[in-house]
Amino acid sequence: MNPKYLLLFLLFLGTAPAFSQNQTYCNPINLDYGYTPIPNFSEWGRHRATADPVIVNYKGTFILFSTNQWGYWTSEDMSKWTFHSRLFLRPWNKVYDELCAPAVGVLGDTVIVIGSTYEKDFTIWMSTDPKANDWKPLVEKFEIGGWDPDFFTDEDGRLYMYNGSSNRYPLYGIELDRKTLNPIGTRKEMYLLEPDKYGWQRFGEHMDNTFLDPFMEGAHMTKHNGKYYLQYGAPGTEFSGYSDGVVVGTSPLGPFVPQSDPLSMKLGGFARGAGHGATFQDNQGRYWHVSTIMISVKNNFERRLGIWPAGFDKDDVMWSSTAFGDYPHYLPNSPKAGEFTGWMLLNYNKPLAVSSTLGGYSANYANDEDIKTYWSAVTGNKGEWIQSDLGKISTVNAIQINYADQDVDQDRLGKRTDQFHQYLIYHSLDGKKWEVLVDKSQNKTDVPHDYIELEKPVQTRYLKLENIHMPTGKFAISGFRVFGNGGGEKPEKVKQFMVFRTEKDKRSAYLKWSPMTDAYAYNIYYGTEPDKLYTSIMVLGNNEYWLKTLDRTKTYYFSIEAINENGVSPRYELQKVE
Repeated sequence: MNPKYLLLFLLFLGTAPAFSQNQTYCNPINLDYGYTPIPNFSEWGRHRATADPVIVNYKGTFILFSTNQWGYWTSEDMSKWTFHSRLFLRPWNKVYDELCAPAVGVLGDTVIVIGSTYEKDFTIWMSTDPKANDWKPLVEKFEIGGWDPDFFTDEDGRLYMYNGSSNRYPLYGIELDRKTLNPIGTRKEMYLLEPDKYGWQRFGEHMDNTFLDPFMEGAHMTKHNGKYYLQYGAPGTEFSGYSDGVVVGTSPLGPFVPQSDPLSMKLGGFARGAGHGATFQDNQGRYWHVSTIMISVKNNFERRLGIWPAGFDKDDVMWSSTAFGDYPHYLPNSPKAGEFTGWMLLNYNKPLAVSSTLGGYSANYANDEDIKTYWSAVTGNKGEWIQSDLGKISTVNAIQINYADQDVDQDRLGKRTDQFHQYLIYHSLDGKKWEVLVDKSQNKTDVPHDYIELEKPVQTRYLKLENIHMPTGKFAISGFRVFGNGGGEKPEKVKQFMVFRTEKDKRSAYLKWSPMTDAYAYNIYYGTEPDKLYTSIMVLGNNEYWLKTLDRTKTYYFSIEAINENGVSPRYELQKVE
């Protein structure tokens, strides 16, 4: 039989591919990220980078812009993203920052876009057909400019712009004339950080190495139930604590009152950071939040993007859930949209075997749940491989392959649309007899964070990823992550969970609990109300945590759960801490 017709016949039977149209996604989202276009930002090695994302829902299509990608993406389902190449620069713009921290707005049936600028010569672009990549200037030279700008159109049609990126100055807001986009009046101060009150706003990886004042940036406005929610990024993009905060008001230009805890924070797990982002709605009206994930190895501005479910509770408190935020979640088109699938990580710190190892980039870095570290083979040649032992036969539902940039070609500056990854994934019950589970040997797309949701779960123990083709550099993996269920018992409830907070600095707390032999990680949940534990931290391989993120004026409530390959324990009773 002709192979083409055999494939169609098998597709009809539902047995051909190991994977199909995804109902789930996994952060970091799998985009064909461009390389940093700035030479002195990549002296430690050429690498992919973007940040500062904005997603708008335009006539049912998601449009995603982010920093310096020389174009943008569109998607119908938030799973498959199509890149559209375009430089949003004019001949007189002699800059590397093509669209740095872009503002994207919707005016009626028109999308408008501008990048950050302190100059007075950047163009505001417009399109009524962004899927066709059809753009033209709306304002040739936007006189007032602004770094990290944001456009917001209110329900009454009035247009506002917010901007600011500084560790000295606040965010600003101003109304713009809807027809000319000229300013109406002068900018007004919106909000300035208060790190002496809100612990999470302190500068530093652990929020105690404060050799600089914290940075505030990335304004984004959302309106809900008559209230205005001005979001902002802080305290620094190179830190795990990079988060989005929110202040709330009854007018688009304030005054605003801060929510105590960040809207989006992701201090633990594989992919950390959830700052400088934007909130948007899907076609069913549900809210989502897209923001920046830090890597910050080859440069402080080496970053990726993540998407988290978001919303508003009955008291109009704005929230975003990053619990299990780098595990598979359901996409908008699923009946369970935004929910965690319950597929657990099966191979954290489990035994690995590899074809070769380059220097100190050892195998264990491929499953240590840290995106900053990675294993690298000696070459990028076909046949290099990495093999993971799950320890026992388990149910596998999905796999994520996170490539790392090692010895990338020196010409990789800016966006490339001519590159691709190819690989095979085998599986085995005994490590001797192997079958192909995923065949991407003919793939022609660039998939630096490829995520494969299996059409049907498979019972297996060993998985082997074999390189066929790398776009550039060595075959290097920061995360070979396998999701499913181990088929055993869930962990028991955590014992003796204690939270200590002293008068010396009530922005901080020390958490300690009895170590669990049947858990590989723990989720800590906390908030200022017993029914609003919206902030979570995943702690891997430890039974203590130093927390530096609290509002020094508020009472807090804490809980914790244990995690293993089979599921999640019941949560510990609420701990109230004054």
